[in-house]
Amino acid sequence: MAAAPKDAKARPIIIKRIKKAAHGHHGGAWKIAYADFVTAMMAFFLLMWLLGSTAKGDLNGIAEYFNSPLKVAMGGGSGSGDSSSIIPGGGKDLTRTVGQVKEGDIKAETRGINLQALPEDQAQIERERLIALKDRVSKVIEANPRFGEFKSQVKLDLTQDGLRVQIVDEQNRPMFDSGGAAVKEYVRDILRAIGKVLNEVPNKVTVSGHTDSTPFPGGERGYSNWELSADRANASRRELVAGGMSEAKLLRVVGLAAAVPLDPKNPNAPINRRISLIIMNRDAEERALKSLSAQTSPAETQETIERKK
Repeated sequence: MAAAPKDAKARPIIIKRIKKAAHGHHGGAWKIAYADFVTAMMAFFLLMWLLGSTAKGDLNGIAEYFNSPLKVAMGGGSGSGDSSSIIPGGGKDLTRTVGQVKEGDIKAETRGINLQALPEDQAQIERERLIALKDRVSKVIEANPRFGEFKSQVKLDLTQDGLRVQIVDEQNRPMFDSGGAAVKEYVRDILRAIGKVLNEVPNKVTVSGHTDSTPFPGGERGYSNWELSADRANASRRELVAGGMSEAKLLRVVGLAAAVPLDPKNPNAPINRRISLIIMNRDAEERALKSLSAQTSPAETQETIERKK
């Protein structure tokens, strides 16, 4: 056996170990792919949620945009960027919970109707609500045995201003004391029963009193049919409120004397003596509010005159 070199013990032994990373051929590419997949799924479910919570009017606007995008973009309109947020209730006003809120829109009211719904949809919804109210009032009158003999004196019909409820006189069954505003007991019960039902809808109410054309003995210069009809309308208002109707629903209480007879051919007919309630639709309410706001008070008139001087 050959002898080991003398410097063998002085030489260090070097061992090289190569570390190989597992799956080093693709690194973390799978994480990027997974993140893209999750993002795409989130966007998909967000789109489904938005479509499911969008009203019919909004969907029509979206469809119109994609059918003719240039027309909508040039002419403007719903869905072409006229709102501050695409999320229902979005925008700067966080108190809104229904529909898109347009910037600068200070007159929008929810009332259970989507703010972006088409005008014809709004009108149809409101008409259906008033028809349902008409049926409800009819059922209340018919269900009460005390009102059986008075059903012919309660008249319900739909007008361009909304649902009209009229309680009319009959020849031998007056609604008020002759020449006075004291409400008969059966009229009081009917008004209070109707007052409870009116709280079921958000619509405003007007009350008007009507008389026949028979003049007072003292003539029109003293206490006349104008004062009498106004007093009777106000007495009816008190009974509606006593029955449970919110006083905030009242928009107007007026006396019209014999100016609007129900039977124009017979101005002295008992049917012309009546109390008329109008449960107003939205258009009628807006017209009435504009009419009231256009009436300037004497103080404002004087202030305007002094400012001009």
